[in-house]
Amino acid sequence: MKRAVTILALAALATAPLETRQGGTTFPPRLESYLASTVKLTPLERQRLFRGEAITRLLDADESKEVAILGAVWINAPMRRYIDAVKDIESFEKGAGFKVTRKISSPPKVEDFRGLRIPDEDLQDLRRCKVGNCEVKVGAGALNRFHSEVNLNAPNANAAAMAWLQQLAFEYAVSYLKGGDAELAVYRDGSRPTFVAQEFREMTAAMPELSTHMPNTRRYLLEFPKVSMPGFTSFLYWQETEFGLKPIIRINHVVIRDTPEDAVIASKLLYASHYFWTGIELRALVPDASRGSGFWFVTVSRSRSDGLSGFTGRIIRGRVRGEVEKGIVTAMNATKRLMERSH
Repeated sequence: MKRAVTILALAALATAPLETRQGGTTFPPRLESYLASTVKLTPLERQRLFRGEAITRLLDADESKEVAILGAVWINAPMRRYIDAVKDIESFEKGAGFKVTRKISSPPKVEDFRGLRIPDEDLQDLRRCKVGNCEVKVGAGALNRFHSEVNLNAPNANAAAMAWLQQLAFEYAVSYLKGGDAELAVYRDGSRPTFVAQEFREMTAAMPELSTHMPNTRRYLLEFPKVSMPGFTSFLYWQETEFGLKPIIRINHVVIRDTPEDAVIASKLLYASHYFWTGIELRALVPDASRGSGFWFVTVSRSRSDGLSGFTGRIIRGRVRGEVEKGIVTAMNATKRLMERSH
């Protein structure tokens, strides 16, 4: 009889929901508060998370210029493994849609940008670009310099233009590290100038993840490099990545806040050659002792862009949303596999 009871107990355990076997049905207190009150997870989304699946969710945003998506998954591996992987960004973000990833030295060197290549289509667009009418995202001042400093009729015009753009990227990184957001671009490719620093400030002010739950992280992002906070480290990197119909050259500032209780990694978009004015990917790593030695991985991606309003904008917005959501799901699943396989 005793043996039968034991067998029945084991059978019940084997068929019990995963959340019952690996912990409760609530998250650690701060994460539970955010997911319940701010995100408002549905019962189905909650069940999927506790089964170990990845979920995504569109978040409220100004649809005329912003796309916002949340992703979350449980990763059964130590937080430290993920943080170390991000610090080695060249190895971590390679393959698939990441064509080239290069960490920028501190201080930056011109050599850091030697591998930067502008697609031929973008190079041809730059030849025709005028302030207020340009397919490539480039600040008004930089565009005027390009036409005055590069001889587009010379036999080596393409090589000269490429070298000039590498130098420009280097100068942009140096300027940001010295002056912060005040050195970010001003675009004049629409009916009004777009100040990247202002767009970033407004966007992050409307993010409860930063304004309510992580105010020090927002302050660090906005006031860098004037502010210094214990536990914060950062670096810059540039990347060529596939997105939508065109490859993108982008420069990001990665900020890491690492404590024994949790960790936050913010990737701030400083420049993108297409689609985006500004953006941020915020990743929270939250341990949960009730489930073991792993961590909850919650990411929020927000970006601002032109061309998202009106009838055509709705089509473009849907495409951008789809690409961002696909990228988040792919990244979460690949990260989960990589971290857990190493574990």
